[in-house]
Amino acid sequence: MVEGRAYELADRMSGVPRNVDTARRLRRDMSLPEVLLWQELRLRPGGLKFRRQHAVGEYVLDFYCSAARLAIEIDGRSHDHADRPQRDISRDAWLATQGLRCIRIPAAAVLSDASGVASWLSAQAVSPFNRPSTIARAMVPLPEGGEDQGSQSCR
Repeated sequence: MVEGRAYELADRMSGVPRNVDTARRLRRDMSLPEVLLWQELRLRPGGLKFRRQHAVGEYVLDFYCSAARLAIEIDGRSHDHADRPQRDISRDAWLATQGLRCIRIPAAAVLSDASGVASWLSAQAVSPFNRPSTIARAMVPLPEGGEDQGSQSCR
């Protein structure tokens, strides 16, 4: 990666200063599903490090695994009302433009089995089939006659 490009990417991915302050406040005021999931994720399932209330650009993610470029959002009932569904779609689209994959977990699932959710998330994080670059390559149509025919490459 070109040095200027690396700086540009780091600048976009770091949190806006006011959002860093918001993230600090949110770490102190986590919801019950977030607390329960954090108790599991802080144990580093699958050897992965997760961050809680992590500022990225103008957003604060509930959880983030930088090794997998995975954003995790715990969605309570409020995500189904008013303009929240559209805001969530816009947020997820922006995260995707930054090369992040966002997984949304219903709060009820965390409340019923936080350990199971954490295990599932770690499996998602390490699976090569769930990485954005792999998904993009998988969507490239193969030439007629199979993958060995034609000059297109998925790499």
